[in-house]
Amino acid sequence: MLRVASRNNPRYREVARLVSSSRDRRKAGRCVLEGEHLVAAHLERIGVPEVVVVNEETIERPGVAALLARLPGDRVLVVPASMFDGLGTLPPDVGLVAVAPAPAPSNARPGRFCVLLEDLQDPGNLGSILRTAAAFGVDQVHLSKHCAFAWAPKVLRAGQGAHFHLEIHENVDLVVWSRAYRAAGGSVVASVAAGGVAPAALALAAPVAIVVGNEGAGVSAALRAQANALACVPMPGRTESLNAAAAAAVVLYEAIRQGVTAAGRR
Repeated sequence: MLRVASRNNPRYREVARLVSSSRDRRKAGRCVLEGEHLVAAHLERIGVPEVVVVNEETIERPGVAALLARLPGDRVLVVPASMFDGLGTLPPDVGLVAVAPAPAPSNARPGRFCVLLEDLQDPGNLGSILRTAAAFGVDQVHLSKHCAFAWAPKVLRAGQGAHFHLEIHENVDLVVWSRAYRAAGGSVVASVAAGGVAPAALALAAPVAIVVGNEGAGVSAALRAQANALACVPMPGRTESLNAAAAAAVVLYEAIRQGVTAAGRR
């Protein structure tokens, strides 16, 4: 491990730049991993991050110490608490942060169990949907051009490591993708607030893609036109609609209840 006491250290400055600027992270194709859990998840599924910055006051914390023992020393910078706090706005009690390339999906072929996200803006919603998708065995998630950045810290925080169990494709033309998916024998099911049928009334079978739309506008007319079916969660209560993450969870659960699985899973 390298102890760093100067804010002019180039590696420290680069981490600080990426922590503080979403634009720079997206442009560089990098993600910032906050805390032991996310760094450990990346280490297990992807590999060693490019650089890890540790608050020297937390270096003896059992979880931090165990994680550092698994990392090459030349990737770890140990800094004073004042310098760690100077990296930018971080959640309380985060003892370390890491920078790593945002993983690029390797599989260009459409999956058997997919989620399509159209123009989701809220990082918490996006992260929650990714977490649900990973839990239910989805293999691919496709995001439209105007979705929030999948690898933003708030999305990673909400996803709790789910990102590293999924193929995440960004900047996808979902109308074109859906048309091709259907032509190849897949089914596209759009989750809508009204005008659809209960998910349990649908015959869901792989290959299938579940569409979740923008928090306010829902699924666009162009994408609805590509859907084989519209799923609407029954709501006998007084609430007008569920949020995007809750609706996605209900429809995805119904898909696995009916036996939908991703390729390679039983």
